[in-house]
Amino acid sequence: MPDRPAPRPQALPARPPTVRRHNLGLLLGVLRTAPSSRASLAAATGLTCGTVAGLLDPLVAAGVLAEGEPDRSGVGRPGTPLAFAGTGPVVLAVSVEVDGVDALVTGLDGQVVRRSRRRRDHRGLGPDAVFGRAARTVATLAARTGRPVAGAGIAVPGPVHGSDGAAVLLRAPNLPLLDGCRPAEHAGALGGVPLLVGNEASLGALAHLGQADDFVYVSADVGIGGGIVVDGRVPPGARGVAGEIGHVVIERDGRRCGCGGTGCVEVYAGLPALLGDAGVADVAALRTAARAGDPAATGALARAGTALGTALTSVLHVVDVGTVVLGGSYAELGTWLAPAVRAELVGRGVATGPDVAVVVSPHGRAATVTGTARAVADRVLGEPDLLLAG
Repeated sequence: MPDRPAPRPQALPARPPTVRRHNLGLLLGVLRTAPSSRASLAAATGLTCGTVAGLLDPLVAAGVLAEGEPDRSGVGRPGTPLAFAGTGPVVLAVSVEVDGVDALVTGLDGQVVRRSRRRRDHRGLGPDAVFGRAARTVATLAARTGRPVAGAGIAVPGPVHGSDGAAVLLRAPNLPLLDGCRPAEHAGALGGVPLLVGNEASLGALAHLGQADDFVYVSADVGIGGGIVVDGRVPPGARGVAGEIGHVVIERDGRRCGCGGTGCVEVYAGLPALLGDAGVADVAALRTAARAGDPAATGALARAGTALGTALTSVLHVVDVGTVVLGGSYAELGTWLAPAVRAELVGRGVATGPDVAVVVSPHGRAATVTGTARAVADRVLGEPDLLLAG
């Protein structure tokens, strides 16, 4: 009987350049958390001291990394800590929201270099006006640092299909003139910079890695967005709409939603609905009224929390994670929303039992740009040889 051909491998074996890139990314990931000497890096990663030096010394010469003062506190030869250089490459992040632009410049280690938040009503504006101005805002911030730019990211207010320059904003329910556009094509000020484009809530979820490995992030401003994190990653879904929690239906024949459907949680627990129910103009006024025990404010918050908890019950029964993170304006109102959300989760289902945690984001409205900057830095550090280019 003739020999059968060997089955084709599902993945190619790692080759030397791949191993080198992996090891370099591993070292930079450790340095991202704290400065460390070459010897400590070798001990932490299992690489030899010679390998560590061979991988990192070119980045020191290129100004990506810098050596600190030798640590003479211990016994033996003092170690010289390495860290990301204060004059080295930066990453840019900009979040386009219905009512403003949030921009951030960080080092590859996540240290904030510059940031700005500008209010601007984007309703009625097209993609050139919206994304062109957002790109100019963050590019101007970067220029003031005088540091090279390693990558940039744009967070957009709706589901995204595809990636980078080909990414399409499928639908922006609160900014319909942006439907179907390619944001990268309108971000001229970021031309020539490696660009990441993603959904605002999914990127915002990344800011909370470290709080939990598996969680659902839900945020509210004009609409409700969400991001699902499993094993430290945000699955985008086949069509880019994973995490669209705002359009989970909680009342089949309920109120009409801007998406065209009825009964979506957004029309019960979204910010416009919540403020209207409480009879206040903005989040600051709602917080003030709630602190004073105003029954209209506390009642509106309880109803919104219950509606949100109802929607999240369905989500948690599908994805089976144990933590909910409240972000955006929900973070500012978490004192009153979280108990109502948790009570609904605990009372409604098996997957949302008494051990479910409902926590408030420490980043508030800055979560989106923080997570976007992290995603861009992750990408850069995943291709570390690009830091030596040019």
